[in-house]
Amino acid sequence: MREYSSPAVVEIPDDARLTDTLYARAATEPKATAARKQEPGGQWRAISVEEMQGDIVAHAKALINAGVEKGDRVALLSRTRYEWTVVDYAIWSVGGITVPIYETSSPEQIEWILSNSGAKAVFVENDEHAKRIEAVRSEAPELQQIWRFDDAEFNELRESGSEVTDEALEERRTAVTADDLATLIYTSGTTGRPKGCQLTHRNFLFISRAALEGPAEQVLKGRDNPSTLLFLPLAHVFARFVQVMTIEAKATLGHFPSAGPELIDQFSVFKPTFLLAVPRVFEKVFTKAEQKATAEGKGKIFNAAADTAIAYSKALDAGQVPLSLRLKHKLFSKLVYGKITDRLGGEAEYAVSGGSALGSRLGHFFRGIGFTIIEGYGLTETTAPTSVNSPEFNKIGTVGQPLPGTSIKIAEDGEILLKGDHIMTGYWENEKATKEAFTQDGYYHTGDLGSLDDDGFLSVTGRKKEIIVTAGGKNVAPAVLEDRIRANALVSQCMVVGDNRKFIAALVTIDPESFEQWKEQKGKTGEIAEMTGDEDLKAAIQEAVDNANQAVSKAESIRKFRILPSDFTEESGEMTASLKVKRHVVNKEWSKEIEEIYND
Repeated sequence: MREYSSPAVVEIPDDARLTDTLYARAATEPKATAARKQEPGGQWRAISVEEMQGDIVAHAKALINAGVEKGDRVALLSRTRYEWTVVDYAIWSVGGITVPIYETSSPEQIEWILSNSGAKAVFVENDEHAKRIEAVRSEAPELQQIWRFDDAEFNELRESGSEVTDEALEERRTAVTADDLATLIYTSGTTGRPKGCQLTHRNFLFISRAALEGPAEQVLKGRDNPSTLLFLPLAHVFARFVQVMTIEAKATLGHFPSAGPELIDQFSVFKPTFLLAVPRVFEKVFTKAEQKATAEGKGKIFNAAADTAIAYSKALDAGQVPLSLRLKHKLFSKLVYGKITDRLGGEAEYAVSGGSALGSRLGHFFRGIGFTIIEGYGLTETTAPTSVNSPEFNKIGTVGQPLPGTSIKIAEDGEILLKGDHIMTGYWENEKATKEAFTQDGYYHTGDLGSLDDDGFLSVTGRKKEIIVTAGGKNVAPAVLEDRIRANALVSQCMVVGDNRKFIAALVTIDPESFEQWKEQKGKTGEIAEMTGDEDLKAAIQEAVDNANQAVSKAESIRKFRILPSDFTEESGEMTASLKVKRHVVNKEWSKEIEEIYND
C-alpha cells in the first residue's frame, strides 16, 4: 500500500462561507471587473463587482420574500450563463442549497432529482425547460415555484424583494457556517439512479483556496487581469469548482452556453488568460488545425511541426533541448504554432483538463507549442480536484500530486483512496451508500485504479468495476486502450469489450465533423452508416487501434473492432451527462454486433 500527502496551506474558519469574498470585495473595490457578459449583439460587456453583487443581493432578497428558508433546496436547470452564477450565489446568500440539473437531463432524471432533493423552487432558462419541469411536477410535491431566466417574470422576481432590508439579508447570510450544505450534485451515474453528493461551503472553499495557494497560483495570481471563459455545464462539479475558484481569486469570469464549433471563435474575442475544458475540446482544436493544413496542401508541414512540438516537450522533460531541435521549433513557432494559440485567444498560456485522460501525445504537443495543459483528477464526491499537475511540476501522462491538505492512498487491490476537507459529507438521504463509500479510517473509495510514483504523482489506469477478465483469466483495464483510440481525429467514442471472451475487441464510433473532412480528402461520398465496411475507413481506425495496442501486452491488445453506424449519445441513453459511456447500455444495444465479432 502506497500513500502520499501534501501539507495543508489553508485553514477554513468555521464561520466562513462562499459569499464572503464577493461581498467583501464589493465594499473595497466595487468598480473592479468581476465578470463579462455577452450581450445579444455578441459583444462582451464588463460587469463590475458592485453590479454583480447587486444582482446577487436583489435575487437573494427575492428568495427571502418568496419564502425560501435556510436549508431549503432550490434547483437550477440551465445552460452555462451569467444568471446561473448570480442565482447560485443568491441561494447561498440566504442559506439555501443549490441543486443543479443538466440541461440535457431526461424527464426521468429530472423527476428523480426534484423529488429526491425535495426542491422547493426551480430556476430554468426558458419555456422549453419549464415545460419539462411541469411534465414531472406531480412527482415533486414540494415544488412551489418555477422561475425563467428568459422571461419578464425574472425581472419581476428581482423587484419582488425590494421590501427586504439589507440587515435582514445580512442576518440570513451570516447565519451560514462553513459546514452547512452549499449544494447537492447528483452523480450522472453509469448505473442505477443518481446519488446526491452533499457538498458544503467548507468543501468548496478548502479546495479552491488550496489550489490557489498551490498549482493555480501561477495560472491565476501570476497574471495581470486574469480571466476565464466558462463553457462547460455548471451542473458539473468541475465547472462549479472553477466558478468558485475564479471568484475567490478575484479574476474575471465569462460564460458561454456551449462547447460546440462556435466556441472556438469566442476565444479570440474574449481572450481568456486560462481555460478549463475536457480533453475532447483540445482534441478538436488539434484536429481542426490538422485538417485545415491538409486542405490547404500543407499537411506535411503540419505533421512535421507537430512532431517537432512533441519532441521539444519531451526534451524539456529530459532537461536538454538539442540546438537543431530548438531551431526547428523556432521556425514552426512562426509558421504553425502561433496560429493555433491565436485560435485559443492568444492570451492563455495554461489550461486545466479534467473528466478523462488527455493522452501523452496531445499533452506534449500543446506544451510544445507554448500552451501547457495541466491535467488533474477528481470526482463529484471530492468537489472536483484532489490531484493536479502544476506549471512548475508537470509530469505529462499523470494527473499530478495531491493538492495541499489532501492525501492519496493506493489500496492493496490498486484502488485510489482519497482524504481531505474537500470530500463530501455523504449522499443525500442514503446512509447505506454513504457508509459503503468510506473506509474505516475515513478514506473515500473512488472505485478508480491507479498508482503513485516516488514523487507522489498519480496515474489513473481504469475503473475497478470496468476491469475486463478474458476467458484466459487476463485482467484488462479498458481505459488505457480507449483513451488512445479516442485521440484519433476520426474517432468519437470507443468501448472495449471482451469479458469472458477469448480476446479483446472494440466498438468504435466516428466523429461526424472529422468524417466529412476525411471523405473530402479521400474523394468519397456517403453517410457513416453506409460506410462502416469501407476499407479505407477501416484502415484509418486500424491505425488508431495499432497505436493503442502499443501501450499494452499482446494478451491485452485489441484483436478485432467494429465500426458502428451511429454515435453514443445522451439521447440514446448510451452516455451520461458528463460524457461517460454507460457500458451496460452499450453492451445491450449493440449485443448483436458484439456477438458477430466473436462468431466471425
